[in-house]
Amino acid sequence: MRGSTPSGPAPRAAARVSGLGLSGARAGPRPGAELCRHFRLPLAASSGARAVGISVSPELLGTMAPAAALRIRRTWRGPRRGPAPGTATGAGRAAGGAAGRGLRRLQIRPFHISEPRDPGLNLSKEVSSARAAPPSAWAGPGRWRRPPSAADPPPRRASLSLAPVNIFKAGADEERAETARLSSFIGAIAIGDLVKSTLGPKGMDKILLSSGRDASLMVTNDGATILKNIGVDNPAAKVLVDMSRVQDDEVGDGTTSVTVLAAELLREAESLIAKKIHPQTIIAGWREATKAAREALLSSAVDHGSDEVRFRQDLMNIAGTTLSSKLLTHHKDHFTQLAVEAVLRLKGSGNLEAIHVIKKLGGSLADSYLDEGFLLDKKIGVNQPKRIENAKILIANTGMDTDKIKIFGSRVRVDSTAKVAEIEHAEKEKMKEKVERILKHGINCFINRQLIYNYPEQLFGAAGVMAIEHADFAGVERLALVTGGEIASTFDHPELVKLGSCKLIEEVMIGEDKLIHFSGVALGEACTIVLRGATQQILDEAERSLHDALCVLAQTVKDPRTVYGGGCSEMLMAHAVTQLASRTPGKEAVAMESYAKALRMLPTIIADNAGYDSADLVAQLRAAHSEGNITAGLDMKEGTIGDMAVLGITESFQVKRQVLLSAAEAAEVILRVDNIIKAAPRKRVPDHHPC
Repeated sequence: MRGSTPSGPAPRAAARVSGLGLSGARAGPRPGAELCRHFRLPLAASSGARAVGISVSPELLGTMAPAAALRIRRTWRGPRRGPAPGTATGAGRAAGGAAGRGLRRLQIRPFHISEPRDPGLNLSKEVSSARAAPPSAWAGPGRWRRPPSAADPPPRRASLSLAPVNIFKAGADEERAETARLSSFIGAIAIGDLVKSTLGPKGMDKILLSSGRDASLMVTNDGATILKNIGVDNPAAKVLVDMSRVQDDEVGDGTTSVTVLAAELLREAESLIAKKIHPQTIIAGWREATKAAREALLSSAVDHGSDEVRFRQDLMNIAGTTLSSKLLTHHKDHFTQLAVEAVLRLKGSGNLEAIHVIKKLGGSLADSYLDEGFLLDKKIGVNQPKRIENAKILIANTGMDTDKIKIFGSRVRVDSTAKVAEIEHAEKEKMKEKVERILKHGINCFINRQLIYNYPEQLFGAAGVMAIEHADFAGVERLALVTGGEIASTFDHPELVKLGSCKLIEEVMIGEDKLIHFSGVALGEACTIVLRGATQQILDEAERSLHDALCVLAQTVKDPRTVYGGGCSEMLMAHAVTQLASRTPGKEAVAMESYAKALRMLPTIIADNAGYDSADLVAQLRAAHSEGNITAGLDMKEGTIGDMAVLGITESFQVKRQVLLSAAEAAEVILRVDNIIKAAPRKRVPDHHPC
């Protein structure tokens, strides 16, 4: 504030609220005297003074909070003509007539009290003391009826908060508009850059380390496994992680391709939005491009399902293409044969539960083999037969460990050890009765999900029944499937229990471990693949690679259509989208061009990962497709453009279609985002009632 309040004729005060963005026309003016009384500001006592004409809505005055205060600055203006009649401050100025000289204007401006200001809210000494005194102590400019004392009430700090209203709980966070969109793009592109180095036959592996007491090591290049084991906090990144998991569950392969394609689409979208193209325009162009790409992929698909010889060759090519980017690429021919034989045994059912994979340390990957039967990684009980022919199997999930005192939730008090012996005898009789009920089923093999203690095991051995305990739940489920039996829990009605059967049960040795081999099972397509390897990490990655191949082959058996790999299908779809963009008017054509560019990035990344000149190879591949050579693709062995039909680089149509559709949908979902709201974390409530 500059200057002080002069003496002389009492001016007519007029106040304006500057910078508040509020109009008195909405709720009507509030009398100036009441306003000054609310703020404890002085009013001139002369007869010429009247209420200040100010337009401030009552809602504004009712929402004043201590977060802000008012800075009042008085300025003096020279003579001026009165305002036009009917204005907000006209009433106060028109009454003054010629006394408009020395007209005083109060400007009320907000400032935050956290700034280093003096206790008087940065007012002058006179105005600050005037605010501190009650209204009755004011006797005109520069005069007081009595000095202020400590008994006077404390001044009320008039405050006004101009901060936006927060509707969320404390701790909640919100990102809006461009900030939210940029955050989504950065997260999705980072996920794509993380896994794109694993794409293609020359892709690299990742080492995943888990921390904690049970730290584990994992070496893999499977996109779904990598994304599943890393922790992401970005919402868009989580969308891509879930998408890769769905891709793995649906078709088993293409998890890296779908993530990279979605990330490249969003990379292109980021540049389009920087050019001020609306997201809905981009999405409209992408949808048309997806439709054209799917039609081009469908037209290039080949179906050899009616020719058994050629269809088997297609399966071999698909399995080889899938395994070429995995750890098993150096033993590709051997594992391709194992996978195709295992899937063909299913006879079109596609039930991969009938294929059991067992991992055993020792030997090398080349020592892995396919066993026509079922192997259970358990041991036969003591003093029981080790070989049974024409077995009748009862598969159960029941407790067989009550050969000692076990009364839950109770305490038994006895006054002699003889009574303890009586309780133990009663428990044994109870278990013996249960074993007799099981033997009434006419079985010679009993497999239980839970433990079998010594006493019931002794009873089974005396009856000549093979008892196998603690078979894991997955093993029991698969065993019930392949033997044709059902899992039983009660044994009072033997006629209602369905038993499993097989021709031979025997104990076999694999490496240094003993396993139980079931041959001649009721489900003839059941088989077991035994994987051998030097380390546990090699066995785990071999199992993941083989699982991908089995899933793709099972999908191909259901839908025998195939397409060519090596970047051929992506370049074919990109060419079709580019042709559509050249015929499309408007900004949608720009979005279609970006879609085609994202598709062409897949063969570019494949060539980059192999160490070749991707720009040259992709340019040659694009020219070949423009000339009508729709089977041209990348030959990563020679680093040239080759014929995929001759090289036998074939992929499943289902996998390619799912990659295209999933990536486009995920990119569209992320592109639509314009607001990210993070909920406030739930407060931890202290536990006043510990267990």
